[in-house]
Amino acid sequence: MPSPHAPSVGQQAAGITRRLADAITQASPSRDASAIDAARRGILDFLAAAFAGASDSGYRKLLTVSANDSRGEAAVIGSAARVSAQQAALLNGYAGHALDYDDVHSSVRGHPSTVLLPALFALAQTRGSSALDLLDAYVVGVETMARLGLALGSRHYEQGFHNTATLGALGVAAAASYLLKLDAASVENALGLAATQSAGLRLQFGSEAKPLHAGLAARAGLFAAELAAAGLQGSSEALDGPIGFFAVFSGGAAQPERVLEAWGAPWQIAVPGLYFKPWACCTATHYAVHAALTLRDTYRLTPDDIGEVTVTFPPGGDTPLSRALPSTGLEARFSVAYAVAAALTDGSPGLATFADVPVRDDLIALARRVASRHDETAARASTDPATRFSTVEIVLRNGTVLSHKTDRLYSAEDLHAKFADATGHDERFAFIPTHIDTMQSTADLASLFNVFAQIHV
Repeated sequence: MPSPHAPSVGQQAAGITRRLADAITQASPSRDASAIDAARRGILDFLAAAFAGASDSGYRKLLTVSANDSRGEAAVIGSAARVSAQQAALLNGYAGHALDYDDVHSSVRGHPSTVLLPALFALAQTRGSSALDLLDAYVVGVETMARLGLALGSRHYEQGFHNTATLGALGVAAAASYLLKLDAASVENALGLAATQSAGLRLQFGSEAKPLHAGLAARAGLFAAELAAAGLQGSSEALDGPIGFFAVFSGGAAQPERVLEAWGAPWQIAVPGLYFKPWACCTATHYAVHAALTLRDTYRLTPDDIGEVTVTFPPGGDTPLSRALPSTGLEARFSVAYAVAAALTDGSPGLATFADVPVRDDLIALARRVASRHDETAARASTDPATRFSTVEIVLRNGTVLSHKTDRLYSAEDLHAKFADATGHDERFAFIPTHIDTMQSTADLASLFNVFAQIHV
């Protein structure tokens, strides 16, 4: 039986860009309670990451550069200024990704909410949208990013592109167009205007420029939707043809038909859903961190017990990680050796584990004894979560060998606790989790945005 959201026979005759635009304009995510519930959880997790990220040194630098833009209606996290919608999208996108503590989606192979929500928050303020309108647009944005990620394939990421940035611009264009209630022709145009701005390289991982990708994508996608709404016309069918987005960016691995395969049935924000990080480091380290914690707790290990550690990945499973030992917590977010050493030494890593300060000597000493390898018999890591795992093997100083394999991600169990921790248990913000769970109106959104200026930077 075909999906209720699948394109009609007439739509199938059109190019993939127009068919996607039709699916976006016809979407009705509010009919699916599980999708809206997932969206509310995504907003809470994003705010936890962004409120904590407001103290990041890179974000403070960006605020300084942006100080002259104080004209507009959109709220900025950690600032009393109200700025233009595009500037707010840039700033809040950076804050959300600053600590690498924001959510991940396996189909995207990246971070959707830190791109989508800053743009939607800013647009909702300038348009007077309701919270329910914003939630619907957010679901559509995640769906678009996820379906594009599935269709694009793995080579895009492996060649050095950062999916959060490249797919993010298109996802925001879709979500913003939906919030603006553009017609299908305008959405098709907005997708093309976003595609031509699509950029972001993984070589920036471990630097202050990585979270800039999220902000730039948020701004680019919003700009594209606003240009389309104003009637500025670009090329149609930007995803199609020999020099379209899929052909140029996929490395020959694209399957464009997957964009609309089971569109909204179920919504990707609900299944496979967003992964909410328990630790503020690259997701590629999380399998190994969980395995290390399991061994530490099971055998009551201390660093003095440990001789050598080996972390085994599937081929491609460690693609985003650095091979070099880190000198700062910023760099350490992309070091499996450091993350495993921290887990074995201190237990579950906290925000301070990856703070942008010099790393501790004892953690580096243990990290030097952590090696990485690939299991060449395993399937190559891809957007399919079933292809991902890490095995941690520890050789103790007495010769005993311990091993544990983690083959799934363990999401943060309590987002209320994550939010409270991220905000320093400040009572001024204690109402926010319940508020997000119940918000519906424009006034409800305004109450949320008024809090942004209270975040200390």
